Amino acid sequence: MKLLQDNQKEQLQEISKHLRQVREARSIRIEEVALKTNIRLAFLKAIDEQNFDDLPEPVYVQGFIRRYAEVIGLDGAALAKNFATEVTTPQFDSNRSQNFDKKLNIRIPLFIPYVVLLLVAATGLIYVLNPQFSAESLVKKLNLGTSQKQTTAVTSIPTSSTPPETSVSGQITPQPIIASPNQTINQDVAISLELQGKSWLQVKADGKTEFVGYLTKGDRRTWKAKKQLTVRSGNAGFVLVSVNNQPAKPLGGLGNVKEVTFTPAVNGQ
Repeated sequence: MKLLQDNQKEQLQEISKHLRQVREARSIRIEEVALKTNIRLAFLKAIDEQNFDDLPEPVYVQGFIRRYAEVIGLDGAALAKNFATEVTTPQFDSNRSQNFDKKLNIRIPLFIPYVVLLLVAATGLIYVLNPQFSAESLVKKLNLGTSQKQTTAVTSIPTSSTPPETSVSGQITPQPIIASPNQTINQDVAISLELQGKSWLQVKADGKTEFVGYLTKGDRRTWKAKKQLTVRSGNAGFVLVSVNNQPAKPLGGLGNVKEVTFTPAVNGQ
């Protein structure tokens, strides 16, 4: 996932080029910068090599720039101000709004509501004047639903290894399907997050973004989804995850940017 916007990448591209030129001109190794700043070497190399998709959220990148610049003898605070950490919101498109208003102004012909109303009234009148017809229709629907359920039961794959019994007429008698007492099927997936420190988080449920922002130490949140839950953290070591009420575990290592997807599963003891 890309955490930096296009305008932030353009700013960081110029800053990265300047930092690398000054560092190489002063014969300072990138490993020495990592040792003095306590910044992971992978993040410093990502800045030098302009692999910006490997970097965490902008607020951390701004801190990297400041400490990196100070180690090689530059004004880190001034250089870091040239990198914006705010997220810009898309501007309102007035043309799309006008087109939408035009669509709403399309008039429905006056006779259509009358036709629909007449059809509804006629259908209700038929059921009122002929209740026997209504009862027969209901019985047919119930019989149809029962026969479909029986067909499904016959064509189901038996969970037991015992072969189905055969009647005298040659028809197969369906055996009852008995679920194992030690097997549970999770229809949904649920996760509970507990923060051990401040971290940026993004949570998606079935492809829809449910949360984006920062949580601090002691915060607890729970989300559910039908198909999958995806959690991305800027500092995975501070995030404890419990899946479907299982014991909580860290999402990843301290300082790591990590994304994990959780899905429903059949759990057997």
